[in-house]
Amino acid sequence: MTDPEPAADRSRGTGVWPLIRTERAALAADLEDLTDDQWAAPSLCTGLTVREVLAHMTAGASLNAVSWLTGVLRCRFDFDKQVAMRLAEQLGATPAETLERFRRIVPSTTKPPLPAIAMLGETLVHGEDIRRPLGIRHHHPVEVVTRVAEYYQGSDLVVVARKRIDGLRLTADDGPFTTGSGPVVSGPTSALVMGMTGRATYCNDLEGDGVELLRSRCGNG
Repeated sequence: MTDPEPAADRSRGTGVWPLIRTERAALAADLEDLTDDQWAAPSLCTGLTVREVLAHMTAGASLNAVSWLTGVLRCRFDFDKQVAMRLAEQLGATPAETLERFRRIVPSTTKPPLPAIAMLGETLVHGEDIRRPLGIRHHHPVEVVTRVAEYYQGSDLVVVARKRIDGLRLTADDGPFTTGSGPVVSGPTSALVMGMTGRATYCNDLEGDGVELLRSRCGNG
């Protein structure tokens, strides 16, 4: 279930994959004692429950470039259909099975044709998609969320982020991240990441003249 770590990741200190494993393991631990009602609660991903988002994360860590392309062809380039298909494959019969499947991929370095930093972003953002509705608090090291913020500020590859923050100046109040020009949006780096990836509820954690513009560009999260 592992692919060799790209040289670009190895060259960046300890690399991205250890950070991904740490984030996955922390999420698995946070979800150990959920009730059936909590598993069925709506996540911040529109239309998906907490349990379904976790299955989606498992699917993402189970697809290499070949299996991803096979699915794309099978779904005739309907990417939403492929996401739904892969999610269903990893859901399992019960919430306990969903969680166990996720635990198995904690150390996985398998990924679709995306940079490893995108997988870190997916892990962090989807983890918060799950935690926030459940009232679970998790501290993300500022150096980790800063790396994710730096990736998203220049990318629309997996999720629209660069376009969402166009014309705004984002400034973290807990770390070094800053980007853009225009009306200011400031706050914790993690909230900036969630806002720039379309989670409107995190705009409540931000301040500045640009917050309402950012909120208007988010979904219903």
